[in-house]
Amino acid sequence: MRDTHPFLVLSPRNFNERTSLVIGLPMTTAEYNADNPFAIAVGTARKQGTQKTSFVLCHQPKSFDWRVRLARPHPLKRLADARFAEVCTILNQIVQIA
Repeated sequence: MRDTHPFLVLSPRNFNERTSLVIGLPMTTAEYNADNPFAIAVGTARKQGTQKTSFVLCHQPKSFDWRVRLARPHPLKRLADARFAEVCTILNQIVQIA
């Protein structure tokens, strides 16, 4: 992958640092996700000079080695607690952990 791809990290920092892995959900600005029941709108992103809605894709959990990929924190740092809870609720409906 050549471009930067935002990612909502769900795993705790202690786990991430010890294992070099992060577990989370990809984010996108693809407009067709507006109708996707598993995509949660979490704000706007500036892309190619325009403002676009940013979506978290709750149906695509992933993990990767953040050190190998030279990952770095997103400038916004943190998702609002209410949005994070909404994302976790949708993910739990899919994987039924709790």
